[in-house]
Amino acid sequence: MSIDAETPTGSRPGGDGSGGDRSGGDPFAASARETTEGRVYTVTGGDWEDFLDDTQQEERVVINLGPQHPSTHGVLRLVLELEGETVTKARSVIGYLHTGIEKNTEYRTWTQGVTFVTRMDYLAPLHNETAYSLGVEKLLRVSAPERAETIRVLLMELNRISSHLVFLATGAMELGSTTGMTFGFRDREEVLHLLEFLTGLRMNHAFIRPGGVAQDIPENSREKVLEFCKVMENRLPDYDKLFSGQPIWKQRLKGVGYLPLDACLALGTTGPILRSAGLAWDLRKVEPYCGYEQFDFEVPTSTDADCYSRFLLRVEEIRQSLRIVRQCMDKLEPGPVMVDDPKIAWPAQLSIGPDGMGNSLDHVRKIMGQSMESLIHHFKLVTEGFDVPPGQTYTPVEAPRGELGYHHVSDGGTRPMRVHVRDPSFVNLEAFPAMAEGGLVADVIAVVASIDPVMGGVDR
Repeated sequence: MSIDAETPTGSRPGGDGSGGDRSGGDPFAASARETTEGRVYTVTGGDWEDFLDDTQQEERVVINLGPQHPSTHGVLRLVLELEGETVTKARSVIGYLHTGIEKNTEYRTWTQGVTFVTRMDYLAPLHNETAYSLGVEKLLRVSAPERAETIRVLLMELNRISSHLVFLATGAMELGSTTGMTFGFRDREEVLHLLEFLTGLRMNHAFIRPGGVAQDIPENSREKVLEFCKVMENRLPDYDKLFSGQPIWKQRLKGVGYLPLDACLALGTTGPILRSAGLAWDLRKVEPYCGYEQFDFEVPTSTDADCYSRFLLRVEEIRQSLRIVRQCMDKLEPGPVMVDDPKIAWPAQLSIGPDGMGNSLDHVRKIMGQSMESLIHHFKLVTEGFDVPPGQTYTPVEAPRGELGYHHVSDGGTRPMRVHVRDPSFVNLEAFPAMAEGGLVADVIAVVASIDPVMGGVDR
């Protein structure tokens, strides 16, 4: 900035052109020099750069990422303390999606509870239904028929595929790959169409119930399922072409969100996060349920313990789930899909009506045509539910995000005394600070994506 001044030389700081007299203690005094156009002052801020460096070493900026932000996987609030672009402290704030589902189950029958728990981790509804039903069956000391268990495995593995596809789609979107988002949601639609064909609904199915499943799958299910497997096996290599060898994708994920095995064990993380640290812990192998011991599949692991290894593991888990789905079609033998116990099972084969709740006219007509006792029994079973012997049990399953466990407490009545859920998203979120602190704020997005939390399961 040039100033044409008539002030005598020396009457202003720096008037002698020497850089300014700063003996007065002003570190920002301007220097001046004479030109043909007059005296020119150079305002540089003095030692501002040195001063800024000193303050940056002490100043911390606290920002909120979310709760209304695409990169938080829903209504998750992240409070970050930053030093420049580096995260010095991080914590997650939850509770924005609290629905009181656990408490609600205490006011419903044991069967009606399925319609609530399926809405918690809404990307893995069938795993919630299975874990809940297995716990009730353990208290009842009954087991679902073999065909029902195979159908449960089929539905859970299809659900695992759809959940991992959402991880790929949302993770890609948050890191800037709209093509990856399109691929993931396109293929997830294939799974949801198939689940709708098998169960009647795309999500929140309430299809897996204590004692078995609501009804048998359609007759031409084999052709539909095998066609889906063929489509997915043809499309999976596209994800490797788009991501696995892509330099930008690898730079954004490799070495980011590092969480070694000892930290995983200390924090209780399970699922792909734990397996990415080298431990092949999968409840389908370690503590088999629903006949998983009869299936041939591998548990992929890695020792890199970073976001990139978790991405690779989930893609490989999709391939393994397709293997299991194909085996389900070979193992699906004719038979009942509900326990043969009139105190638990409805007295007539369930027939889904227009409302999706089994109230079709054919169903009601069959019950009423059997006997008055059968009608009364059906009415009491549907309205009051069945008694469950007193006791408590913990039943875990391997959900897409890790160990999903249900703690049931029964006082001997027709309703649960307590249902408490160990949701893997809730536990895995505790590892977020350990994975994010010390990294860049841009890496926080990749870390959250690799955890793949579902806030419906966290807050429930």
